[in-house]
Amino acid sequence: MDLVAPAIILDRPQLAQNIGAVARAMANFGLTDLRLVAPRDGWPQERAWAAASGADWPLNAARVYETVADAIADLAFVQATTARPRELQLPVLTPRDALERAHGEAAQGRRTGLLFGGERAGLETADIALCQTVVTLPVDPRFRSLNLAQAVIILAYEWRMRLDSGAPASFRPGPEPAPAASLMGLYGHLEDELEAAGFFHPPEKKPSMVQNLRSALGRARFSEQEVRTFRGVITALSRGRGRVLEKIARQKAQSSGKETA
Repeated sequence: MDLVAPAIILDRPQLAQNIGAVARAMANFGLTDLRLVAPRDGWPQERAWAAASGADWPLNAARVYETVADAIADLAFVQATTARPRELQLPVLTPRDALERAHGEAAQGRRTGLLFGGERAGLETADIALCQTVVTLPVDPRFRSLNLAQAVIILAYEWRMRLDSGAPASFRPGPEPAPAASLMGLYGHLEDELEAAGFFHPPEKKPSMVQNLRSALGRARFSEQEVRTFRGVITALSRGRGRVLEKIARQKAQSSGKETA
């Protein structure tokens, strides 16, 4: 059974830009039912569509009501979002717990909603009394005020997490890891050059040093192309070292010749 996502109810929203940003947040996480209670500047408002950045469908289907009671009339479970303590004796939940409850209600075929107050004054106690729980975000007490769309997107995210909590395995298919034979060739190439450079010192520590190098490189899970690239780097470094040593030897020979002359 496909679960019906919570309705987002905005009580007396003031700015069209905020309504549009709410629609964008809803669209990000698969919510579509937007309900507006007595928007200050009426409805529709063109600036809302501009702020939605293409997330038009919640705005196109938005419904307008005169009161919160009207807006939630068909909902069986409504949660009010507020950061301020109230005198009402309602359960107070975090966003995660609240959306877990909403998911459970939806799984029983009940329609749910999330009620948000206007930008200036938030929710009235009388409207909160129409709800079954209060949702409070764990914000810093020094600054409890959240932008309307920020509050919506946090709860919308938590809803989405109830439906699909797994990240994709990868954004795009990658190359296959190189076979062990290619890796062994890389290890041998690197270790030979390090031996020539005097890296393995003291000699008795070479086995553990080799083991650490192989372990680190193995965790990278190189592709065949990456193995070839890495071996090209080793070759370039070793040839460069050889040219440097040759130059030093030549300079010493020249200097020695001048001294004997």
